[in-house]
Amino acid sequence: MSKKIVVLGAGTGGTIVANNLRRHLPAEWEITVIDRDDNHIYQPGLLFVPFGLQKSKTLTRSRKKYILPGIDFVIDEITNINPEKREVKSKNHTFTYDFLVIATGCKIAPEENDGLMDAWGKNAFSFYTIESAELLRQQLKEFKGGKLVMNIAELPFKCPVAPIEFVFMADWFCRKKGIREKTEIELVTPLAGAFTKPKASAVFTESAKSKNIKISTSFELSSVNGKERYIESVKGDRIKYDTLVIVPTTIGDEVISKSGIDDSIGYVPTHQNTLKALKHDRVYVIGDATNVPTSKAGSVAHYEADVVVFNIMAEIHGVKPEEIYDGHSTCFIVYSKGTSSLIDFNYRIEPLPGKFPVPKLGPFTLLHETKMNWYGKLGFEWLYWNVLLAGRHLGAPPTLVMAGKHVG
Repeated sequence: MSKKIVVLGAGTGGTIVANNLRRHLPAEWEITVIDRDDNHIYQPGLLFVPFGLQKSKTLTRSRKKYILPGIDFVIDEITNINPEKREVKSKNHTFTYDFLVIATGCKIAPEENDGLMDAWGKNAFSFYTIESAELLRQQLKEFKGGKLVMNIAELPFKCPVAPIEFVFMADWFCRKKGIREKTEIELVTPLAGAFTKPKASAVFTESAKSKNIKISTSFELSSVNGKERYIESVKGDRIKYDTLVIVPTTIGDEVISKSGIDDSIGYVPTHQNTLKALKHDRVYVIGDATNVPTSKAGSVAHYEADVVVFNIMAEIHGVKPEEIYDGHSTCFIVYSKGTSSLIDFNYRIEPLPGKFPVPKLGPFTLLHETKMNWYGKLGFEWLYWNVLLAGRHLGAPPTLVMAGKHVG
């Protein structure tokens, strides 16, 4: 009798898990990956598109190309997940499973923000999809100065450092164009600081100050007024803009809500250390589909993949899943064309200065803007397509390593 693992979603997390499981399991285990299309997007590259540093057409490749032989890749729309029956329905098929991995990701939903759709593509833009990044590229190309506001509508959202990167890159871009003295740049966030972790937040705030970038905190967006060009908070505060760049409300995939397995905003309640679904047996969740309290970022999905594979293998062998995952996340923060910073942290431990990935040697420097970190950011794209997606090990553990970090 064949045994079945079904993976929902062929993004970063789903692809790595499926490929890794295929390497570990004998052929009697059928592995099926389902996604609605065959377009795998390299998401870290989206931020570079508005500044003309990356062409959007180079960011998309075939999902199938990165899924190992021996895995069945199905292009279809998932319509229902039934953990009690251990069954997944799509428009054209019904799949049964022994283990399910939910890797359905999340997406921006600008229609959820009052007034935003009226301004969308006119004076309000984003860079979280290829289409929106292209529209913003056109806008910045014609930008002659004025007030540029970067707003985060609400939490959670994808890649918490991206808005900080955007304002730093906008500073570089306007200097290069010779219009910086005619441009005001402001980051408007619902967070209490520039970032979720206080120490890194202090470093970013200092950098913003040195670049003459204003940061307005604890601003909970109520509405966007595209006609009069301002955003308004729940408290009634207004911030005027000429060009608005926004991270709209971010939601999980609707199939999670429709199937009644969500936490009310489209994410699956997930054990933060085992990555098992809290309410369902033999179901694991990875990447942006989880509700665990760490970044919705590619590095997180990569680290989580090791834990999901380990725990599914443990369960197959009759062993309880282990509480391994610690919220580990690693992010490059681009400051300009040519320099970048790097942070490495987990649920408990804030980003600290030091060297990464090799203690004392690096070559990358944590919480510090360097040229080497920029090369790391650029080199990561090759690594992503050729090493990470295949589920090959880099020798780095999925948990945070304290060696080489300066505490205190």
